[in-house]
Amino acid sequence: MTKLTASAAVAAVLTLAAPAMAQNIIVVAHGQANDPFWSVVKNGAAKAGEHTGATVDFRSPEVFDMVAMGQLIDAAVNQQPDGLVVSIPDADALGPSIQRAVEAGIPVISMNSGSDVAADLGALLHVGQSEYDAGVAAGQRLAEMGGTKGICVNQEVGNVSLDQRCDGFAEGFGHPVTVVPTANDPTEVQSKVRAALESDPEVDKVLGLGASLVGEPAVAAAEALGRDDVMIASFDLSAGFLQAVADGKAAFAIDQQQFLQGYLPVAFLALNAQYGLMPGGDVPSGPNLVTQDSAAQVIELSAQGIR
Repeated sequence: MTKLTASAAVAAVLTLAAPAMAQNIIVVAHGQANDPFWSVVKNGAAKAGEHTGATVDFRSPEVFDMVAMGQLIDAAVNQQPDGLVVSIPDADALGPSIQRAVEAGIPVISMNSGSDVAADLGALLHVGQSEYDAGVAAGQRLAEMGGTKGICVNQEVGNVSLDQRCDGFAEGFGHPVTVVPTANDPTEVQSKVRAALESDPEVDKVLGLGASLVGEPAVAAAEALGRDDVMIASFDLSAGFLQAVADGKAAFAIDQQQFLQGYLPVAFLALNAQYGLMPGGDVPSGPNLVTQDSAAQVIELSAQGIR
């Protein structure tokens, strides 16, 4: 999709009056209940419901569980909503459920993860970023900043999109990169990052795959060791990590604008249900790098659950 087409579509959404008959849109995401990233996605979906008059039902498993997520999609299909929004962290596991929705005549839009498989599964379009390309961009920027060895901290092992981020980082960085798997627990992340830095003093670059769950604990780990030479970057935003970037304690954040990932699919499906309107291609919501000179501008919006 061209930027002009995306802008025109967004303008149409923002000027749309509440429809006479509300549409029912179901969102099924893989995000875990304790991940602040997904609360922003949910906020975007809810705001789209307010703007379009659609009823929005946001659902997700309590933990990263593809069986449970597939069951949530199947339950949504049985309700025959006017539209279905899904994230696709594992196409093999979720594909049959998504295709069942498509075969039932339910318009499906994917968001956040699954850009490379969405069309094959029958989704009308995808709202998100290329995770591999975003990882490459992060690696290239960290390579430009110097350094010879990095770690990529993965807090959601099994999510293909996060694997793609680490793979892209290794490609863009061009130096040795080790993947450090952790649970979705900031305390464990801090402990494992600290252990990695202590066991190999040559590690001077850290890429986190989530700002609050990984980026902030990684900054704390480096500070606890007095490792001022370690540059830390992270995917996504949180007020705490953005403050670290503004203070020069972290290098940058990679913003995929997850509020849009919640907002746009709901708005597009509401427009489709009422008017038969649908953009002609995918909408790239990122990546955008937030560096020290711009971090302070978005801290408040992050705290508000928008950025």
